[in-house]
Amino acid sequence: MKKFFQFDQLGTTYSREFIGGLTTFLSMAYILVVNPITLSLQSVPDLPDSMRMDYGAVFVATALAAAIGSLIMGLIAKYPIALAPGMGLNAFFAYTVVLTMGITWQAALTGVLISGLIFIVLTLTGLREKIINSIPAELKFAVGAGIGLFITFVGFQNAGIITNNDATLVGLGDLTNGNTLLAVFGIVITVILMTRGTKGGIFFGMVATAIVGMIFGLIELPNQVVGAIPSLEPTFGAALDPLFNDISSVFTIQMLVVVLTFLFVDFFDTAGTLVAVANQANLMKDNKLPRAGKALFADSCATVVGAVLGTSTTTSYIESSAGVAAGARSGFASVVTAGFFLLSLFFFPLLEVITSPVTAPALIIVGVLMVSAIGKIDWNKFEIAVPAFLTVIAMPLTYSIATGIAVGFIFYPITMLMKGRGKEIHPIMYLLFAIFVLYFIFLV
Repeated sequence: MKKFFQFDQLGTTYSREFIGGLTTFLSMAYILVVNPITLSLQSVPDLPDSMRMDYGAVFVATALAAAIGSLIMGLIAKYPIALAPGMGLNAFFAYTVVLTMGITWQAALTGVLISGLIFIVLTLTGLREKIINSIPAELKFAVGAGIGLFITFVGFQNAGIITNNDATLVGLGDLTNGNTLLAVFGIVITVILMTRGTKGGIFFGMVATAIVGMIFGLIELPNQVVGAIPSLEPTFGAALDPLFNDISSVFTIQMLVVVLTFLFVDFFDTAGTLVAVANQANLMKDNKLPRAGKALFADSCATVVGAVLGTSTTTSYIESSAGVAAGARSGFASVVTAGFFLLSLFFFPLLEVITSPVTAPALIIVGVLMVSAIGKIDWNKFEIAVPAFLTVIAMPLTYSIATGIAVGFIFYPITMLMKGRGKEIHPIMYLLFAIFVLYFIFLV
């Protein structure tokens, strides 16, 4: 096992990989609750039942898609990167495709399935890997730093430290709120542990935060430890129904837009996540991602599996960086994460203690670690500084990793050409420039 996962070469151990895999799971366990709530449109009252996906079935589909995707990533690509239905994509699925466009959730799942199949083809032909390897190092560092700022912003929001302000867009939250104070405690204790060099400091910080939350009544004690697993029958195979029973609902302009959006967002969110986590774990070699094709294949397969099970696009999770920060370096950590997702099917009531104040400190601290990539960018060269800066700043300000990438990738050819460095630009970057321009024209 140690030889298969290259423990000696990576300088890691079973204990570090286990803690890393568990930390990743705890950092993304919220999706087990958030995804079913989102896809079943529970926040929208007075909807006909036909428009709502079954909550219990989506929960099971979410756990299984995450487990299978993470397992494929760990065993085939051997990266410490976990997968699960992506945030943002699930909101697009529920609120835009189903609620606004009026497309049935079954047809929406078909759109996810088709996008996953297209990804598999692009991966097997090597096109996705070539695209990632054509991206200059400076932009890869910018993507990693930008994602760091983005997840820090999400962490501050989840903690209630940063809230909406109609006058200034954002503002300081209520620091007397119990849950906000709990998150602040989590940040302080995690910072102390990390500063002291404690292995698994992020994980132990989350444990301490959850315990304190339960002691002070901010987090409810679970009513039971083991619960019955809901039936998957309401959603399993629903993505195939339109293909056999209502094919006309698939070949429409609306569905084309849906599939393209799933493709675009997942493609570049996944690319950004893989590059950022690999950079953090020091797994990049000569500005290239080793086994990138296998990692992308795992991501593509997970999307197809998730669609058949009954959930929105399954993608690589940036929360994997929390596991890397806790010590994960190999695919064994992803196998551990997969195991915990399977266990969550039986112990769902226990996940009630993993609240936003518990996970927020992990996201914030991971952001601190990831933003260090800024130091690897040559800020003295204006033609590099502009696209890098715009990539970094656009992600948190637009609340979109994909948009941040798009802005930076549009400006990179412009500044490089004007500086007379056009020969250094990979041809694929020109193609990406055109695609991103079209993205802003037609999809945003």
